[in-house]
Amino acid sequence: MSYKLVERGVLNPLADVEVKKLDLNPFPDDFERAALVDNTKPGANVILSTLKDALGNRLFIKVKKPAGAPATPEQVQQAASAELAILALADCGSCTSWVVLDAIRLEEMGVPTICIVSDHFTPFARELAINHGLDELRFLEIEHPIAGLSNDDVEEKTLKIIPALKYLLQIP
Repeated sequence: MSYKLVERGVLNPLADVEVKKLDLNPFPDDFERAALVDNTKPGANVILSTLKDALGNRLFIKVKKPAGAPATPEQVQQAASAELAILALADCGSCTSWVVLDAIRLEEMGVPTICIVSDHFTPFARELAINHGLDELRFLEIEHPIAGLSNDDVEEKTLKIIPALKYLLQIP
């Protein structure tokens, strides 16, 4: 029995890539306008509302976007009109990807960001940010799970992260 061997070129799927390192934008000393980017995941609106109440008398720009998709250019521009942006909620694979990638887009536009991520998905979010050149992207971890909880239970979990939020923003 004989075999005919044919040599074929195969592309290596593990290409060498150069990651452009990005600098994290500093928070302003104080701020008047903050964007609250709600990806419409269950509980995201409760989290952002609770954080809004904790941040006091400021102007809040509310941006709603789909969970499993990127923010549109118009939504990014709307969020970029603020002095900082808080994005919620990263508590599954695709929504974590888009919270991180939307935050990176805003950081590239000069807007400092904070991503609200469930503690279960923080390692994935951090790895994604590193792979996109923003090693220091800011995450506030909220206890997983959020989906399926009552608004009161989501609010209770959110109250636990308010001290960390105020620390990041240097608010007494």
